[in-house]
Amino acid sequence: MQYSFKTVKCELEDRILVVTLSRPERLNAFTVTMADELVEVFTQANADDDVGAVIVTGAGRAFCAGMDLAVEGNVFGLDESVQPTLADMRERLHDPQIERGVRDTGGRVVLSIFACNKPVIAAINGDAAGVGATMTLPMDFRIAAEGARIGFVFAKIGIVPEACSSWFLPRLVGMQRALEWCYLGNMLSASECLSAGLLRSVVPQHEVLNEARGFARSLLVNRSAVAVAMTRQMLWRNASLPTPLDAHRIDSLVVFYLSQHDGREGIHAFLEKRRPQFQGRPSTDLPPIYPWWDDDRSNS
Repeated sequence: MQYSFKTVKCELEDRILVVTLSRPERLNAFTVTMADELVEVFTQANADDDVGAVIVTGAGRAFCAGMDLAVEGNVFGLDESVQPTLADMRERLHDPQIERGVRDTGGRVVLSIFACNKPVIAAINGDAAGVGATMTLPMDFRIAAEGARIGFVFAKIGIVPEACSSWFLPRLVGMQRALEWCYLGNMLSASECLSAGLLRSVVPQHEVLNEARGFARSLLVNRSAVAVAMTRQMLWRNASLPTPLDAHRIDSLVVFYLSQHDGREGIHAFLEKRRPQFQGRPSTDLPPIYPWWDDDRSNS
């Protein structure tokens, strides 16, 4: 796979892909080009068995200052000549007119992260505002620098939480806190976000990326890549199913198929007191049940 882009830099080492938002002169402000490139990064990473985990960080002193509001015309890259409806969003989601002219760019990025079968870690090296904050919500873990601030600042510029954050944020911090943060639109300290459960940890600024790398490595050593992929999708998706019985149906089938492959090797290794030699590859060896949500095209 080739990871060469204009607004992001990618470095793959020891199965860890570090994706750096790279517009430091603009505090890594988000653009339509950056959105397109991040979607492509996660699409490629999902299909690349050499990638075991993904870390997203920022160049310079900020993680991402939000949408670049200095862009001419509609700063979100939207086509103001159309009058879209909810039916259009359901039936024409991938129609070029809707895809490029109506769909929220941050949402396209977030959905590509949500679909990823690899653990994703945000290494928040500095301030993250607007889409800079919301793009981290579908990531599995967020590690922030001590001085970093995070802000869901939409109300202050007359728009609403985007990038599917109305789905993710209440699940991470609870509805009451999500509403308060979005109503007020203030920049929040790393310590406040940590106490609310949004962050996994807060470390000195110079240690953020190394902390994320070390944590990523701990998720990969002696782990089945197929089991990790299925675990990520099951926890994110099953948690929103109506009943535990719905989750049980999926759990049962995934266990059934994995028990015949990497699961069998893991049990043998445990009994033989040796390290497992997992052979499953997410690109080819996911259970036939995957993706079980395929009938719901609105998730694509």
